[in-house]
Amino acid sequence: MKVWFRTISLVMLSVTLLNGASTRFVSTWKNPAFGLVDMDGKKIAAFIVSSDDSMRLGPEETLAAEMRRRGIDCVAGYTVLPGELAKDQEKAKEFLARAGITGAVMMRVLSREKETRSSPGTAWYSAGYYPSFWGYWNYGWTVVYSPGYTRSDTVVSIETLVYSIEKDQLIWAGMSETTNPKDVRKFAKQLVDAAGKEMRKAGLVRK
Repeated sequence: MKVWFRTISLVMLSVTLLNGASTRFVSTWKNPAFGLVDMDGKKIAAFIVSSDDSMRLGPEETLAAEMRRRGIDCVAGYTVLPGELAKDQEKAKEFLARAGITGAVMMRVLSREKETRSSPGTAWYSAGYYPSFWGYWNYGWTVVYSPGYTRSDTVVSIETLVYSIEKDQLIWAGMSETTNPKDVRKFAKQLVDAAGKEMRKAGLVRK
């Protein structure tokens, strides 16, 4: 059971939601410096921030596939950056530039708690390391949530960050909650759908 929950936590991995559970965003933020984002000709990388490289592969592929289904040129992060280099910022810059990556979607598990817990504050994204892609990069890979044991009714909180690597700026941030996640692909689809809806509302992508 420990392995099962760890797998899900480290990326909300494909999620068939149990008992009608769903994903919802409890907090979002849009960079006022960005208007409608034009993705034509842009190559995006999807990263699941985890200390366990083996837990990134499937979830990153699933996330990238969901993005491609929506017309975005997106690749799984591990295909352009070897796991052992994730914590070496200079090497990461070199590899992403070589692969022509101009933007990134970063996802990281924040917590796993009982559903009765209180929601996090709405200004988490304003911390000093969030506004810059490379500033968050160093922080994200060193502060990774490690789930403990499972509970019958859990809420997994995940932060989703959209960055322009070209400008080294955070474009959009969202904090979501998923109750009792169980299957990966359905969860990834649901999360991408929910994030897309929020970004459309914010005027970042076309309706």
